[in-house]
Amino acid sequence: MNQTLSPERVRADVAELLDCDPASIAPEENLVDLGLDSVRMMVLVDRWRAAGAAALEFPDLAEQPELGHWTELLTGGTA
Repeated sequence: MNQTLSPERVRADVAELLDCDPASIAPEENLVDLGLDSVRMMVLVDRWRAAGAAALEFPDLAEQPELGHWTELLTGGTA
């Protein structure tokens, strides 16, 4: 669990890379289907590690590319 990463921050970071409205991303939607590729996932890994999620690895995101899963993984909260 990470104190500096909020569900809102996770959602906003993903939406920024998808160039869409954060509210338009459903928690269970597959982010790869929305256009999030592996390069952008690595950008998120780097960004979130810098924000304190030091143990985060690319497979953590790639295995289940859903906002809800990532939010729970990073914050312990729900999207």
